[in-house]
Amino acid sequence: MESRNRIEFTSAFDYKVIYAFTVNDEKHNGLIKIGDATLHTNTPADSLSPNCRELNQAALTRIKQYTNTVGIMPVLLHTELAVKTMKSKKDGSVELKAFRDHEVHRVLENSGIKKAKINDTTGREWYRITKETAIEAIAAVKKNYANLSNSVSNEFIPIIFRPEQKEAIERTIKQFKNSDRMLWNAKMRFGKTLSALEVVKRSQYEKTIILTHRPVVNDGWYEDFTKIFHGMDYLYGSKANGYTVEGLLQKNKKFVYFASIQDLRGSETVGGKFGKNDVVFNTVWDCVIVDEAHEGTKTALGDDVIKAIVKDELQKTKLLALSGTPFNIMDEYDDDSIYTWDYIMEQECKSEWDKQHFGDSNPYDELPELRIYTYELGDILHNSSYITYEDKAFNFHEFFRTWTGDYKVDYAQMPQTASIGDFVHEQDIWSFLNYMTKENKDSAYPYSKKEYRDLFKHSLWMVPGVKAAKALKELMGKHPVFGSGQFDIVNVAGSNDEESADALNSVRNAISKAESMDTYTITLSCGKLTTGVTVKEWTAVFMLSGSFSTSAANYLQTIFRVQSPCNKDGKIKDTAYVFDFAPDRTLKMVSEAVSISSKAGKTNDGDKKILGKFLNYCPVISIAGSKMQEYKADKLLQQLKKAYADKVVRNGFDDSNLYNDELFKLQEIDLEKFDKLKGIIGKSKAAPKQNDINVNDQGLTNEEYEEQEKLSKKPKRELTEEEKARLEELKKKKKVRGDAISILRGISIRMPLLIYGAEIAYDEEITLDKFIEKVDDSSWDEFMPTGVTKELFAEFRKYYDEDVFIAAGRRIRNVAREADTLNPTERVKKIANLFSNFKNPDKETVLTPWRVVNMHMSDTLGGYDFYDENHEETLDEPRFVDQGQVTADTFGNDKAQILEINSKTGLYPLYVAYSIYRTKCRKYTEIDLTLDMQRETWNDTVQQNVFVICKTPMAKQITQRTLAGYTNTKINAHYFDDLVNAMKNKPQQFIDRVLKPSYWKKEGVKEMKFDAIVGNPPYMEMDGGAQASARPIYQHFVQTAKAMSPHYLSFIMPTRWYAGGKGLDDFRDEMLNDEHLEKLFDCVSPEDIFPNTNIRGGVCYFLRNNSFNNNIDLSTVITLEHGKDPIITQRPLKIKDLDIFIRYSCALSVIEKTNEIIEKSLSEYISPRRPFGIDANLVKTKKFKTDKFEDSIMCLGKGQILGFIDKQLVTSHTEWINCWKVFTPRANNIGTELNDDNLNSIVGKPNTVCTESYIMIGAGLDLNLNSSNNLSKYTKTKYFRFMHSLAKASQDATAKTYRFVPLQDFTPNSDIDWSKTIPEIDKQLYAKYGLTDDEIAFIEEKIKPME
Repeated sequence: MESRNRIEFTSAFDYKVIYAFTVNDEKHNGLIKIGDATLHTNTPADSLSPNCRELNQAALTRIKQYTNTVGIMPVLLHTELAVKTMKSKKDGSVELKAFRDHEVHRVLENSGIKKAKINDTTGREWYRITKETAIEAIAAVKKNYANLSNSVSNEFIPIIFRPEQKEAIERTIKQFKNSDRMLWNAKMRFGKTLSALEVVKRSQYEKTIILTHRPVVNDGWYEDFTKIFHGMDYLYGSKANGYTVEGLLQKNKKFVYFASIQDLRGSETVGGKFGKNDVVFNTVWDCVIVDEAHEGTKTALGDDVIKAIVKDELQKTKLLALSGTPFNIMDEYDDDSIYTWDYIMEQECKSEWDKQHFGDSNPYDELPELRIYTYELGDILHNSSYITYEDKAFNFHEFFRTWTGDYKVDYAQMPQTASIGDFVHEQDIWSFLNYMTKENKDSAYPYSKKEYRDLFKHSLWMVPGVKAAKALKELMGKHPVFGSGQFDIVNVAGSNDEESADALNSVRNAISKAESMDTYTITLSCGKLTTGVTVKEWTAVFMLSGSFSTSAANYLQTIFRVQSPCNKDGKIKDTAYVFDFAPDRTLKMVSEAVSISSKAGKTNDGDKKILGKFLNYCPVISIAGSKMQEYKADKLLQQLKKAYADKVVRNGFDDSNLYNDELFKLQEIDLEKFDKLKGIIGKSKAAPKQNDINVNDQGLTNEEYEEQEKLSKKPKRELTEEEKARLEELKKKKKVRGDAISILRGISIRMPLLIYGAEIAYDEEITLDKFIEKVDDSSWDEFMPTGVTKELFAEFRKYYDEDVFIAAGRRIRNVAREADTLNPTERVKKIANLFSNFKNPDKETVLTPWRVVNMHMSDTLGGYDFYDENHEETLDEPRFVDQGQVTADTFGNDKAQILEINSKTGLYPLYVAYSIYRTKCRKYTEIDLTLDMQRETWNDTVQQNVFVICKTPMAKQITQRTLAGYTNTKINAHYFDDLVNAMKNKPQQFIDRVLKPSYWKKEGVKEMKFDAIVGNPPYMEMDGGAQASARPIYQHFVQTAKAMSPHYLSFIMPTRWYAGGKGLDDFRDEMLNDEHLEKLFDCVSPEDIFPNTNIRGGVCYFLRNNSFNNNIDLSTVITLEHGKDPIITQRPLKIKDLDIFIRYSCALSVIEKTNEIIEKSLSEYISPRRPFGIDANLVKTKKFKTDKFEDSIMCLGKGQILGFIDKQLVTSHTEWINCWKVFTPRANNIGTELNDDNLNSIVGKPNTVCTESYIMIGAGLDLNLNSSNNLSKYTKTKYFRFMHSLAKASQDATAKTYRFVPLQDFTPNSDIDWSKTIPEIDKQLYAKYGLTDDEIAFIEEKIKPME
């Protein structure tokens, strides 16, 4: 950092000077250029007469910036202050306004004087006029005349788009010819509204809808609509003004309709409660524009609205997303679909304009420069207690905390002198206000001098919340400076506060009043007025809220608000200020802002270069005492690494920033290594990012990227052969790096959990070498992909960015350490939030999400649930769920002993410990329950009530960290060598050991007795690595847990045991006949429980209760299905004559009615798994031919591929070759949660066979052409597919899954008329089996029509 000599805040507003000059050479003879310059002065306007020295100097300084480089000598003809008087639109009062050179140019052109063309110059704004005409044109502007004839004009002024706006418009129109999506990543003040409407106009879209999360911006869209579509036959509508959507459609004219996402979210179409907006959803729109697309579109409901309106499947609608901070949505668009315009680009254009355009009117001149000043508030107050472990950053939430009067919340007795709503740390806040206003000639505080107060006359202060804003306003009112009557403190933070009922108006009224009285305003906000709203008079924003983890989007939205152009008192806003009192956070936000630049994130050198540019146009200056120091790129580059690390953690290490520049340099030998690694772990697909700061992850250096951009923009026909080859080479290189990252991902996403649990001192850093060293071998084998040894990983460690890895590891451990400083409730929330970033290592390895732990435990045992009743949103305060006796016996019992088997994360024990801890807290009064007592009670609970068995040492360390953090508290946890083998082959040994008191170091106890055993056992065991050879193992954990005789047992597991699964027949019989099974929660949609996993058929969790007998009281089955209310039924689990579990109660009656009539089941006429003994892979060999040959037969392969094979290849059931038959795939989605219920069937003629991808229906039925077609029709009915679904537990569709499908007569003598349509055949079948309306409705709703 470089030190500055003195404190200096430059003026926020400056005058403009209008000038006219010529050049005494032949080329410019008779030509005059009129331009403007900025004048930095404290001289009053009435002392700045035309052509005075100060005006001339400002003009010449600007002119020489662009004339010196071409070696010409300007002759200055005239200067004067660019100030005119205008009548206020509000009240008719006279206002002073600065004017620009382009207004003088317009007067000349309105008078018939056109621009002169000069060869060999970039300047276009020369006019063939005299000096007197130039002065006359300036005078006309001052008098608000439109031309030199002194007439006032109301003519429409056409929009002139800036170069970057033109580029965005043209690129989008071009992109929409080949694609349906486009994102404008364009900073505030880009002019997104006007430019987006220009796209609509040029594309001549007939039906356009604008979607926004903020209805307040409707007026802005309508105003810009009138400018773009002036004089055109386009209509505008919205709920607030203009036409309704129905009215617009009836007019049969082109239109633009404005709609609020919040309003649309309430519609039944997207799962809301109100029958409205059907026309909006039913209309096929030509173009959908989403304003501020980062807001409200990443929620499930917001996403559903956009999907329902865009209708991607129709491919008829163009989507244009607009955002100034699209961090969380950029990963949804490829490079070609993103147009970026950032602060650096804007300020670079402003700075470079004169060089490129020879002093022509600068369209960027009214966009102020930002300057950011940071203060270390902890140092100012000489108090480090506000610095958090998590971020090493200032804790504004604690600093501005207010008294509630509730001991549980305050953790202290409220002083008698304080009132509810007063600041807890009032003295420190008073000191802060004193520092801000302390008068000192060397002071660096923004309100310490009158000249500074005039600079920051109207400012925005961001505070942590409504209570803080209210208390701050009250305290400032008592302050000798802020409460002197010179400051109007406007509180817009509280929606319940009268003065903030109309936040924007209250601010504008206060500013208007202050302007008339020459006083000041400070607006206090905790989030209002920061997105989509402009208060142009603000010159400074004070960041007194948020944390190191604050969303960069929110931060930038806020600071860019003060960059709004403002023209008042004859001056134009030139500089805007940000004062941030948490420097680390400032640097991180700046780094993240830079990281979404179109050129960031490729190489370290590139990042440093672009950071340097940002600091050039937006200086970041640290203030300590009376000294200012300006940050340089080297310092910020370290912070950018931290920003990347933070993003890496948020994305669970599924992030390209984890890797270094070595991936740009992959040679042939490296690619071979990656190919081998891919063979071991596969190429994994990145999971959807959350709150993503997208950094380009292409495998190209800056130079290569720019080269590719340049070549890509060239028309293909103009590319040389060398250029074409180079373009292909660059594309391949880009793909190679992407593939390499995709392969490494399979390792990387397993790292966070291991870092979290690593037994390394908190103050030590975890390097890559230490990471490899500290993870024990059995844990490495358990958590890393099979086959990836430590030695193999060491070969790939060079591709990881060590700095980012260390910083990401530090971030994870800081969060865990910060949690130790909190009370147990807040600690649980902090740890659970950290786990939300960790990924499932693969589709078969499931880390139970905190949400699922809460759902599972509260539904079965009760206790304290941290989610709402639908388990959609977390709660500030957990809710108590009382399940009656089971809750009293477990979580309500302070002596209870609860065991989890197979802990990986410690989240089940965390829930258990918290629920029992809360029971123990009831023994204390609020005053006795100090923070120390809460921690003591927590530790007691962990040591006395919670017991854990893990598979590996690392799993034990992770559980230790979750329950006890970095404290010395010992937990009851053991890792069990070869746990799965013990469960399968030595269960009694396991039971004897775990029930032995000495195993848990319990003295004076004969035998351990567990009140409950809970958890999520491992589901599958892979044999030899092949997916097909995976065998279920969860049943062994359930059986062993039962044998330990706990009072209660509750596990979560797949539902394959209902009707199938390898080796599950005995377990199924045991479960269905278990008289103590009290509740079964049947989750039909496994994605709702374990997203991005591969659990087909569903998931269930159960409560087994030794005191319950379902022979006396029926078991309760609760069916949970996505988007539907739970269905609760009391019913037997075991049905007479059935050896499987029937999921739906309604289906039982359908089976009974069918069985009354049925003579035979179709399953008797289904072939075995390999009907003709032909392997599925045969279609990929030379034996599978496209043309018929001698002694060949037709063969059907996967994907309905038809070919010919030698008859000799059929090794079984040769008698079926010459029969008519029906083929159907051996795997289908019926009975699973997947979207389609298709059962595709193909009629097979004589002399046809199939591979093992199909099975054969109709074996032994002596079918002919007609009856084969009838059978094929039967398979497509909803009735057939429903009956088939009842015996299915996965995609596998073997013969026994057809056991409930009744055989029909497919001959002309049948009681079913097979000539009818499928729906008509269904009606006949429903009637045949006597199904009720409710049963029919159930089938119709459950089974989708065939696609």
